[in-house]
Amino acid sequence: MYATLALIGLLGGLITGISPCILPVLPVIFFSGGVQSATGATDQQVSRWRPYLVILGLITSFSVFTLLGSLLLAVLHLPQDVLRYAGIVVLVLIGIGLIVPRFEALLEKPFAWIPQRNVGMNRGGFILGIALGAVYVPCAGPVLAAITVAGSTGHIGSETIALTVSFAVGAAVPLLIFALAGRGVANRVRSFRKHQKGIRMTGGILMISLAVGLAFNLPQVLQTLVPDYTAGLQNGLSGSKQVSKALDLGGLVNSQNKDLSKCRNDASQLESCGTAPDITGIQQWFNTPGDKPVNLKSLHGKIVLVDFWAYSCINCQRSVPHVVAWNKTYAKDGLQVIGVHSPEYAFEKVVGNVESGARQLGITYPVAIDNNLSTWTNYRNRYWPAHYLIDAKGTVRNVQFGEGNYADTEGMIRTLLTDAHPGLHLPPATETRDTTPTHALTQETYIGTTKQVNYSGPQPYSAKTTEFSFPKNQPANTFALIGAWMLGTQDAQPADAEAGIRLAYTASRVQMVLGGHGTVTVHDGGSVRTILVSGVPREYLAHTAASTVTGTLEATVGPGVKVYSFAFG
Repeated sequence: MYATLALIGLLGGLITGISPCILPVLPVIFFSGGVQSATGATDQQVSRWRPYLVILGLITSFSVFTLLGSLLLAVLHLPQDVLRYAGIVVLVLIGIGLIVPRFEALLEKPFAWIPQRNVGMNRGGFILGIALGAVYVPCAGPVLAAITVAGSTGHIGSETIALTVSFAVGAAVPLLIFALAGRGVANRVRSFRKHQKGIRMTGGILMISLAVGLAFNLPQVLQTLVPDYTAGLQNGLSGSKQVSKALDLGGLVNSQNKDLSKCRNDASQLESCGTAPDITGIQQWFNTPGDKPVNLKSLHGKIVLVDFWAYSCINCQRSVPHVVAWNKTYAKDGLQVIGVHSPEYAFEKVVGNVESGARQLGITYPVAIDNNLSTWTNYRNRYWPAHYLIDAKGTVRNVQFGEGNYADTEGMIRTLLTDAHPGLHLPPATETRDTTPTHALTQETYIGTTKQVNYSGPQPYSAKTTEFSFPKNQPANTFALIGAWMLGTQDAQPADAEAGIRLAYTASRVQMVLGGHGTVTVHDGGSVRTILVSGVPREYLAHTAASTVTGTLEATVGPGVKVYSFAFG
């Protein structure tokens, strides 16, 4: 079992180590872990080991902070991001020390009693690694999700430690190669040795720039701009039955969520399914006073509905109006709704996009940004949307996966409210129309290459393919492309001029998830619809009818527009 977990962790770490998530730290690794070790040290023995010390420090701090950081900070009653900001401060101090040697000397004084272990930039590789490990945020994946949940809940055993260390080692290998490459360049280029002062200043500027960028979450913006070229590898790892079994991702069972199995999906009656798991690993909150976190334990006495959603998910868009109506109707009587936004696309990780989507859907209740899917995993969830109904004592009483059963859910909310407050006179039940499809519809159609696409064109559906054509006979519930396209991991866009996409569908309503800026012209039978695309990626209406029909539409997509998916109602 340990060997399997170590291999899974190593593979997950290696995939993460070559992903866009590590781009922000690469310049610092290159200059301070690699180039500087060849140019800046007088002690050649220490200098030779500097890249290894930087990476060792990163592995050590990342592993310790990931597994124990949340628990330690909770015990000390400190904010969950204090370690991250401490790491940022250390990066700034080291950066200033590189630029101003006198300041470096001041930093070294407290450590002068330790022989040959000063924290100067020439020999303090391990401390730099510790700081980088505190601020290093790898891309979310099945392995990291398992580690994060274990650390957050305190369910840490030898297997979790083996998984964490192997993941950290796997992620560190590409970084070490990059650091050694930096040292190799410096050893071979004489000008590096002649300009040690410039190299030090460059390293210092890069460290301070990284610290400022981390403080303003610029790496997250970068990750949404750079295509995740490792998503296919990550999906392949998470989709493996052996990996799922080893990590128990069906879901990840721990002491907090083990009793959720007692709840039947879509049950029409209340059940008892254990104490509600913690809402954990949240990056940010909004729609709360001062955007402060909400603690479930502080809500005892209230009925709580935890709603997992994503703003561009059409299933969620059909479900959220019911949740919004319940919040408006029963909040004054003791109902507390919490929306946990769990993204499917990279653009759904941008908080501004989520806030915009929430406003459009009329969401005013607290929303937790669960970008790493930590709470999603802690609730053993696998669906958009998903509802967890919690009684006044903090016990999960009902779980609903997917759309529908709104009347039953509302009935159980009313029952729990009156049980908690005997004699309470509730307002009439809400009358939000249930728009859950009742006919067999075309399944959500993804365009990105790493998704399970229902593509039917004659050319291979690959990023290497640049020219496409429609098939002579297109099967039902598929799409095809024509013209020059650039295929990404999550979207496709015209290469230079307009390009076309044809969709064979069964639905009464077809929506396209689009981003960028430009126009899309939809030819649907005899009608023509022009869509103006701008702002954050979201859904746009491409077809609507009074009833479910089977048809074909063709969309001419202008340059500058990204197509993510089709959704059906």
